[in-house]
Amino acid sequence: MALNKPEGVGSAYRAGSIFTITGGSITPITDTGHLLDFYCADSRNMRERIARAMPLWSEQMPGYSVVLGMYAFGLEEDGHYAQAEDTGRNALTLEPLDCWAHHAVAHVMEMQGRPEDGIGWMLAREPYWSGELNFFKVHNWWHRAVFHLDLGQTDQVLALYDSAVRDSKSPVALEMVDASALLWRLYLCNVDVGDRWKELAQVWRNHADGKTYPFNDWHAAMAFLGAGLDSELNALVMRMQQSAADSPCAEWIDRIGLPLVQGFTAFWQGNDGKAVEILLPVRHFCGVFGGSHAQRDIIDLTLIEAASRGGAQDIHQSLVNERLAQRPYSRMTAGFLNQG
Repeated sequence: MALNKPEGVGSAYRAGSIFTITGGSITPITDTGHLLDFYCADSRNMRERIARAMPLWSEQMPGYSVVLGMYAFGLEEDGHYAQAEDTGRNALTLEPLDCWAHHAVAHVMEMQGRPEDGIGWMLAREPYWSGELNFFKVHNWWHRAVFHLDLGQTDQVLALYDSAVRDSKSPVALEMVDASALLWRLYLCNVDVGDRWKELAQVWRNHADGKTYPFNDWHAAMAFLGAGLDSELNALVMRMQQSAADSPCAEWIDRIGLPLVQGFTAFWQGNDGKAVEILLPVRHFCGVFGGSHAQRDIIDLTLIEAASRGGAQDIHQSLVNERLAQRPYSRMTAGFLNQG
């Protein structure tokens, strides 16, 4: 069946996917399987689903770069960093505006602890990924901010939060997740974020239902803690407890979502021993919880800080050793070593 291409819009179609290039930006409208793999944190299938389709594509077909970009992200999430970076860069030689590819290479640099490379990558490519219609625009700003944070450049992080991550006060959950995670990371670094939590928490009140997607609820809980909205936090926890019995996400809520909210709450309240007790086992289940490895890294960062503050030196040293093996050149990891 022939599909007519809208005037002024470049499109690539295949079963299960529709992509458009419009307004100077390439944006995946829907790739149901790939996005569901992401939301379910199925990193292996993020790679393999695209790999199964690759023989059906060629460089001469419109949209091939987008498939390469998605494949690069799947490779990165499944730990194939070198191949992911090469694939992402190859995608960008075909289509410089490919948002999946920019995003995938940024993830590689984050997971390998290469903040200088990451900042250089984001700055050099900014005209290509920062377009108004780019699906990953805010998330890519978040990545750049995280690179600056790894280097201890907290003024840059706050500036990016205000000018890019949260400048539009977006009610889009994906972008609110980035905002919560960035403020929490700043908190871990003992940075005063002023009233920023309050604005974000107010918007989260309309999203955190405690039953639909616990990954989002966990980020809402961070904002409620930061803003001192104890009543909102308690109501969210109660809804999550009720949903743990009958929600389609019941297992996620009971096994991962609630413990994360409770562990982060304990940490915020200064009960570091309880935070370690809760977060140490749950971190092993979070790989099926949603989000990316980079997004879920905040669990380990909080656990490391809780172990340090709570005097659990053996646990702290073990966690830092894990991180050192993966990111030997990270300045943040070096800072954790100094804590011990």
